[in-house]
Amino acid sequence: MTNPDNARTWFITGTSSGFGRLLAEEVLKAGGKVAATARNIGQIADLERDYPGRARAIALDVTHKAQIQTAVEQALEEFGHIDVLVNNAGYGLIGAVEEVSDEEIRRQVDTNVYGVLNVTRALLPHMRARKSGHIINLSSILGVTVTPGFTLYSLTKFAVEGFSEGLAQELAPLGVKVTIIEPGPFRTKFAGGSETITKTEIPDYAPTAGKAREYIRSIDGTQKGDPLRAVHAIMQVVESPNPPLRLLLGSVAFARFNTKMQMLEKNAAEWQAVTLAADFPD
Repeated sequence: MTNPDNARTWFITGTSSGFGRLLAEEVLKAGGKVAATARNIGQIADLERDYPGRARAIALDVTHKAQIQTAVEQALEEFGHIDVLVNNAGYGLIGAVEEVSDEEIRRQVDTNVYGVLNVTRALLPHMRARKSGHIINLSSILGVTVTPGFTLYSLTKFAVEGFSEGLAQELAPLGVKVTIIEPGPFRTKFAGGSETITKTEIPDYAPTAGKAREYIRSIDGTQKGDPLRAVHAIMQVVESPNPPLRLLLGSVAFARFNTKMQMLEKNAAEWQAVTLAADFPD
């Protein structure tokens, strides 16, 4: 999928498991170069061993801003430039708004929002100077639609969506591209360990957040989405001369997106008269 003679250099966060790990492996198999980052460098040391000169394992917790700058400097020292940034590190938080603690909210936002923001900001001067690059931000279909029990996770992914859309407009004149990836359920460790269920469970939320907890505990290994096909789709986007701003992944994401669009159009049409009456008269 990648031409080794014109191989890109990727900086990928969260490569210890899931999409991040598989993407790093597939890029390397295709002849690309990867600065693979993870909180536990021991989990990704094999990449550097198996692909000497083309893989660099770098310790990075995206909630530590100083460590982000160090990781970027190490990657640039190793490879000289970065063509593709993939903001993949993140996790889910499952529970009703009333059930989550301040600490759980802060950790979720620090990882899923500030992690993306700070890693991106650390690499922007490099990409701006080169007038090239591609930023891939992992969102979710839950960054477009919301399911009860995933509200705080959606809060972070809606933030990633808005940030990415604005960033894309700022960077377009500079030759840097941005793509938001919106997966549905895939057979990664998201439902088997990457998610965090709130410590507090309030019985009144059993029909809503409680159903989300039941779902996440039962779905692991049965999701329709194929992670390998997903990472190949991401690689295809990077190779495209005209990549999309958004890429839905999987039939579940596609169906939920269409349902949301229909709902928005119906709501806007029903309240159009009230909406337009809010202006000063012509």
